[in-house]
Amino acid sequence: MKYRILDGKETMDIQDIIRLLKSTYWASQRSDEQIEKSVLNSSCYGVYLEDEEKLVGFGRVISDYATTYYLCDVVIDTEYQHNGLGTALVSYIESLPEYAGLRGILITRDAHSLYRRFGYEVLDGRVMVRNLNC
Repeated sequence: MKYRILDGKETMDIQDIIRLLKSTYWASQRSDEQIEKSVLNSSCYGVYLEDEEKLVGFGRVISDYATTYYLCDVVIDTEYQHNGLGTALVSYIESLPEYAGLRGILITRDAHSLYRRFGYEVLDGRVMVRNLNC
């Protein structure tokens, strides 16, 4: 599977992002306008399948770039899950210099094993934090 990671909201079609997020348990009830506003106010990353010319993954980060970042809305199209694309996307985001040394926060109901690979720890069953002592 040939893919590339897209960096920046301007490299993705907002309708593709809306399609992906509406398929999730956490964002299915968000309006298109809410999704668009959240994208405009975040750093965004996507997984693009070159052979199919299709956006199949998305994630975004909210940060002050000094102490903390919040990793959110990480999603891989259900048709393409379990192919390492989520790991590749999170790995790319976590390797970016703008987040190095910052406290990472995320909330997930069911993807703890993915995020543990990147140093996140579960605090209360859903909230996960990396570099807790920052």
